[in-house]
Amino acid sequence: MRIVVVAMTVSLAGGAALASDPQLEGETLRKAIAGKTVSLTTPMGGLPISYRADGTMQGRAGALATYTGAARDTGRWWIVADQLCQRWNNWLGGSSYCFRLRQEGASVHWTRSDGVSGMATIAGK
Repeated sequence: MRIVVVAMTVSLAGGAALASDPQLEGETLRKAIAGKTVSLTTPMGGLPISYRADGTMQGRAGALATYTGAARDTGRWWIVADQLCQRWNNWLGGSSYCFRLRQEGASVHWTRSDGVSGMATIAGK
């Protein structure tokens, strides 16, 4: 159960409404994420992830720390095949995961390649 909750809450990510097409892809996806803070929606509150333009990221688990195993973590992110990919140093066992992102109004729906999905919002420049 813990692994499922962590996968659903820590896995990531979102994008901003930068295109009329709801699927965020390529450079539009990169611009939607770089320099932004994506807050994943969870039953226990938001889980903010800061995506820096240099390809690094930082997350703060807050109330979810008991599920993630640590209050904070850092990692790397990149774009490949129109997907946002990321790898945390500790969370999710340090495994890499990729996501498809789709704009839905002010929110972003993300789906991981294994079917895990969720919603997020974006704040930033």
